[in-house]
Amino acid sequence: MIESEVDFKKQITDHKGVLFYFATESCSVGEALEPKVRNLLTQKYPKLIFSSIDMNSAAVLSAGLQVFVEPTILLYVEGKEFIRKSRHIGLTDLDMAISRIYELAFEE
Repeated sequence: MIESEVDFKKQITDHKGVLFYFATESCSVGEALEPKVRNLLTQKYPKLIFSSIDMNSAAVLSAGLQVFVEPTILLYVEGKEFIRKSRHIGLTDLDMAISRIYELAFEE
Protein backbone atom coordinates (compact mmCIF):
# COMPACT_ATOMS: atom_id res chain seq x y z
CA MET A 1 0.00 0.00 0.00
CA ILE A 2 1.33 3.39 -0.97
CA GLU A 3 1.06 6.00 1.76
CA SER A 4 3.77 8.57 1.04
CA GLU A 5 5.38 10.54 -1.75
CA VAL A 6 8.51 8.41 -1.33
CA ASP A 7 6.49 5.20 -1.92
CA PHE A 8 4.76 6.82 -4.90
CA LYS A 9 8.00 7.94 -6.54
CA LYS A 10 9.59 4.52 -5.89
CA GLN A 11 6.77 2.83 -7.82
CA ILE A 12 7.30 5.23 -10.72
CA THR A 13 11.06 4.69 -10.85
CA ASP A 14 10.93 0.92 -10.27
CA HIS A 15 8.35 0.18 -12.99
CA LYS A 16 7.93 1.35 -16.57
CA GLY A 17 4.15 1.68 -16.24
CA VAL A 18 1.99 2.08 -13.15
CA LEU A 19 -1.74 2.65 -12.80
CA PHE A 20 -2.55 4.30 -9.48
CA TYR A 21 -6.08 3.79 -8.19
CA PHE A 22 -7.14 6.33 -5.54
CA ALA A 23 -10.22 5.55 -3.45
CA THR A 24 -11.42 5.03 0.12
CA GLU A 25 -13.09 2.09 1.78
CA SER A 26 -16.25 4.15 2.26
CA CYS A 27 -16.70 4.75 -1.48
CA SER A 28 -19.04 2.11 -2.91
CA VAL A 29 -18.34 3.21 -6.48
CA GLY A 30 -14.60 2.89 -5.91
CA GLU A 31 -15.00 -0.54 -4.34
CA ALA A 32 -17.13 -1.75 -7.24
CA LEU A 33 -14.84 -0.35 -9.94
CA GLU A 34 -11.49 -1.50 -8.52
CA PRO A 35 -11.81 -5.23 -9.38
CA LYS A 36 -12.96 -4.32 -12.91
CA VAL A 37 -9.91 -2.11 -13.45
CA ARG A 38 -7.62 -4.80 -12.00
CA ASN A 39 -9.18 -7.37 -14.34
CA LEU A 40 -8.74 -5.05 -17.34
CA LEU A 41 -5.04 -4.71 -16.59
CA THR A 42 -4.59 -8.43 -16.01
CA GLN A 43 -6.37 -9.40 -19.21
CA LYS A 44 -5.14 -6.73 -21.65
CA TYR A 45 -2.23 -4.81 -20.11
CA PRO A 46 -0.14 -7.26 -18.08
CA LYS A 47 2.99 -5.09 -18.17
CA LEU A 48 1.28 -2.34 -16.17
CA ILE A 49 1.47 -2.43 -12.37
CA PHE A 50 -1.72 -1.77 -10.39
CA SER A 51 -1.22 0.25 -7.19
CA SER A 52 -4.08 1.02 -4.87
CA ILE A 53 -3.92 4.16 -2.73
CA ASP A 54 -6.29 4.77 0.18
CA MET A 55 -6.94 8.50 0.14
CA ASN A 56 -7.55 8.52 3.90
CA SER A 57 -4.17 6.92 4.67
CA ALA A 58 -2.35 9.00 2.07
CA ALA A 59 -4.14 12.34 2.41
CA VAL A 60 -0.98 14.43 1.99
CA LEU A 61 0.07 12.48 -1.11
CA SER A 62 -3.42 12.74 -2.61
CA ALA A 63 -3.56 16.49 -2.01
CA GLY A 64 -0.07 16.94 -3.42
CA LEU A 65 -1.14 15.18 -6.61
CA GLN A 66 -4.38 17.22 -6.68
CA VAL A 67 -6.51 14.12 -6.25
CA PHE A 68 -9.59 15.26 -4.35
CA VAL A 69 -12.40 13.00 -5.59
CA GLU A 70 -12.77 9.27 -5.57
CA PRO A 71 -12.20 7.15 -7.44
CA THR A 72 -9.34 8.69 -9.39
CA ILE A 73 -7.01 6.87 -11.76
CA LEU A 74 -3.56 8.12 -12.71
CA LEU A 75 -1.48 6.28 -15.30
CA TYR A 76 2.26 6.90 -15.31
CA VAL A 77 4.55 5.57 -18.03
CA GLU A 78 8.28 6.15 -17.88
CA GLY A 79 7.81 8.62 -15.03
CA LYS A 80 5.24 10.81 -16.76
CA GLU A 81 1.52 11.14 -16.14
CA PHE A 82 -0.47 10.19 -19.24
CA ILE A 83 -4.00 9.57 -17.96
CA ARG A 84 -6.03 11.20 -15.20
CA LYS A 85 -9.65 10.15 -14.78
CA SER A 86 -11.92 10.88 -11.84
CA ARG A 87 -15.35 10.09 -10.47
CA HIS A 88 -17.34 8.81 -13.47
CA ILE A 89 -14.90 6.41 -15.09
CA GLY A 90 -16.09 4.31 -18.00
CA LEU A 91 -14.18 1.10 -18.56
CA THR A 92 -14.48 1.34 -22.33
CA ASP A 93 -13.03 4.87 -22.38
CA LEU A 94 -10.29 3.85 -19.95
CA ASP A 95 -9.47 0.80 -22.07
CA MET A 96 -9.16 2.91 -25.23
CA ALA A 97 -6.98 5.51 -23.51
CA ILE A 98 -4.64 2.87 -22.03
CA SER A 99 -4.50 0.97 -25.33
CA ARG A 100 -2.92 3.86 -27.26
CA ILE A 101 -0.26 4.49 -24.64
CA TYR A 102 0.42 0.79 -24.02
CA GLU A 103 1.05 0.09 -27.71
CA LEU A 104 3.61 2.89 -27.93
CA ALA A 105 5.38 2.11 -24.65
CA PHE A 106 5.36 -1.69 -24.47
CA GLU A 107 4.83 -3.17 -27.92
CA GLU A 108 7.62 -2.80 -30.42
